Amino acid sequence: ASERSLRQLLERLDPSRLQRRFLRPFLRERVPGGPGSRDVRQHITACLEALGWHVELDAFTAPTPRGAVTFTNVVATAAPGAARRLTLACHYDTKVLPVAGAFVGAVDSAAPCAALLELATALEGPLRRARRELTLQLLFLDGEEAFESWSATDSLYGARHLAARMAATRHRSGTGTELSAMVRPVHPPLVPAPRPHRCGPGGGGVRIRGGWGGAGGAQTSCPPPPEQRLRRMGLLNATPQDPPFFRLSPAPGPVEDDHIPFLQRGVPVLHLIPLPFPPAWHTPEDTERNLHPPTLTDLTRILLIFIAEFLHL
Repeated sequence: ASERSLRQLLERLDPSRLQRRFLRPFLRERVPGGPGSRDVRQHITACLEALGWHVELDAFTAPTPRGAVTFTNVVATAAPGAARRLTLACHYDTKVLPVAGAFVGAVDSAAPCAALLELATALEGPLRRARRELTLQLLFLDGEEAFESWSATDSLYGARHLAARMAATRHRSGTGTELSAMVRPVHPPLVPAPRPHRCGPGGGGVRIRGGWGGAGGAQTSCPPPPEQRLRRMGLLNATPQDPPFFRLSPAPGPVEDDHIPFLQRGVPVLHLIPLPFPPAWHTPEDTERNLHPPTLTDLTRILLIFIAEFLHL
C-alpha cells in the first residue's frame, strides 16, 4: 500500500474515542457470571450491533473450583455469510484476586478489548465495501483466568467451549465448519505500562512476542505485522531507533492462553503477548493509570494496517 493510502486508513482511528467511549466501560470487575461481566458484555454487543455486525452470545455453564459458573462468549462477525474470516480474539473477564478492592484489569485485558472495538469502528466503511468471501470476526472470550490455580480444567473456559462448539457447527455457506472458516486467528497483545522501553530486564523493555503456529506445532507462513514500515514513514509515535514492539518467532511460545484450544484443533494462530509480563499484571495496580496511550495507539495502528492488508480493504 502507498504511504497516502496508509495515512488515509490511519486517519480513521481516534485514540480519544478508544480511551473514552470504548475503554472506560471496561474498567471495572468483570468476573464471569457477575454484574460487571454482564454490563461489559452489553457494551461490547451494543457497539458492534450499531456497526451492523452479526453478534452472537455463546452462553454455557461449567464446573469450577468455586462451583458452577455461567460464562458467555461474544462472537461478532462483520459479514457472517463470508466463507472465510480473519479472527481477532481476547478475553474480557478479570481474575479474582485474594485482595480487598476491585481488580479492573486495564492491561489484562480491558485495553485489548477496547482496541478491537476501535478497530471495528475505524474499518466500518472499508468492511462494508469489501469482498464478501473474506471478512473480519472478533471473539471476546469469557473465563480465561483461573479461579484458583491454573490447570487444564481451571482456565480457558470460554476458549475451550467455543473452539469445541465451532468445530461441531457447520458454516452457513454449507462448506466446512465455523472453525475451518478461520484463516488466521490473531490474539492482540496486552498493552505495556508507561515507558515500555525501560521496564524490561536491563532496560530492554517489554517486547510483544508472537509466532505463527498450525496443527501439530507446524509453522505457517504469513507476513509479519507492518511495524517497521510504519515507523520508517513516521506513522507511529515510536521512532525507527526505538526497540521494536514485535518480535516474531517461528512458532507460538510456551505461554498458555486462549489460543491453545484453537491451535490444538489445527487452526493457524498468531499469539501476541508481552514477555516478560507488564509489572502490574495480576495486581491491583493494573489500572488505567498504568496504560501508556502512545503505545496503545501505535499497537492499534499496526493492527489496523495488518487487518486492512490481509483483507485487501
